Amino acid sequence: MALLFACKNANNTEQSSTLQTNSIPVDLSGKNVGWREDNRTGVSSETGLLKSWPEGGPALVWSTTELSDGYSSVAIGNNTIYITGYDKQNDNDVLIALDNLGKILWQTSYGRSWNGSNPETRCTPTVDSNRVYVTSGLGDVACVDANSGKMLWQSKASETYQGTCGNWGISESIIVFGDQIYYSPGGPQTMTIALNKFTGDLIWKSPSLNDKAAYVSPILIDYAGKKILVNVSLAHVYAIDVSNGEMLWSVAIPSEAKWGDHIVCVTPLYKDGMIYATEGYNSGGLMVKMADDGNNAQLVWTDQVLDVHHGGVVLIDGYIYGSNWTSNGNGDWCCIDWKTGKTMYEQHWENKGSIIAADGMLYIYEEKSGNVGLVKPDPSKFDLVSSFKVPLGSGPYWAHPVIHNGYLYLRHGKALMVYDIRTTTQG
Repeated sequence: MALLFACKNANNTEQSSTLQTNSIPVDLSGKNVGWREDNRTGVSSETGLLKSWPEGGPALVWSTTELSDGYSSVAIGNNTIYITGYDKQNDNDVLIALDNLGKILWQTSYGRSWNGSNPETRCTPTVDSNRVYVTSGLGDVACVDANSGKMLWQSKASETYQGTCGNWGISESIIVFGDQIYYSPGGPQTMTIALNKFTGDLIWKSPSLNDKAAYVSPILIDYAGKKILVNVSLAHVYAIDVSNGEMLWSVAIPSEAKWGDHIVCVTPLYKDGMIYATEGYNSGGLMVKMADDGNNAQLVWTDQVLDVHHGGVVLIDGYIYGSNWTSNGNGDWCCIDWKTGKTMYEQHWENKGSIIAADGMLYIYEEKSGNVGLVKPDPSKFDLVSSFKVPLGSGPYWAHPVIHNGYLYLRHGKALMVYDIRTTTQG
């Protein structure tokens, strides 16, 4: 049974949403959660989570099928769930706010959608205090009031700064630091810009590598006394000093990695001055080491096994875990050594997909049929402990899982499902 109710969006027009009558509210308090868990590592600091699931999976707390189409993950802050979607009728990307039962509180159009293939929205919102930052498929950047959905400012950033991109538009999730936000137009004018987070005014723009923007959401690291933004374009890994926009270094993707104008969209990993990046299509991955002063970097190794399509990677105890690309419709689950790139295993399970980690376990969400796996990280073997299949939604299962306060959030198109994975609630 379901309950139909009306709510108003930010334009004060009425819309409906459907919820389960037996829904249980989730705890949305505490820290903000955005793209790829803590510090964009894909590894959550959550604890007290189940180490195995009952047959059929953990308890479904609530679900809704009233979202607009999209592949973004959820973001959480201000006791609210934020997610983006594609308003096909108006060809706009929308930011949607939900309460702890999945009720839609408001919906705001914030930018022009990508008008090529796969126009569904991919940007995961970034929550900063009482503001939410989003990018659209055509490279519009917006700041929205986190409580009311009111538009605070908008910028046609890619258009203004002559941005260029590949064949699937923009997917970047914004980084906020201090009073600045960072966005990556790419193209002949600049690779990355810093905007004032309160006004959207330009603070600086980096030099250009005359390279297209990829679909990557970058990372922000502390190294050599600097705050450094590390990003990946279609042909480079590069680093920018966010204090002034100086390009510290760039490393061209080597010929042995065979990267091209493909779907380069995996957020890089960082540890101890080392940066790992990867791309699908039999293109492999690479490791870059920064100089002690952070002003240069060099290639350390390349790998041809873990060529990740768009499901992300995680680093656990010196090993990188993720899924590779064997075709657009298939792939295997892999583990490689962080220091050397040596393959530890390559194992087929259902299909390639996205991955995060929490409390000593891997959470994988394969993209073809919606199977969710709980895997014990072990470099010697693919150790699947439990699995289940999500029941709702349509289209590819491309959204990455999210964990917050012991709840697992899984998106599939217009559907969002929330599962209780806490040990304290089990009988």
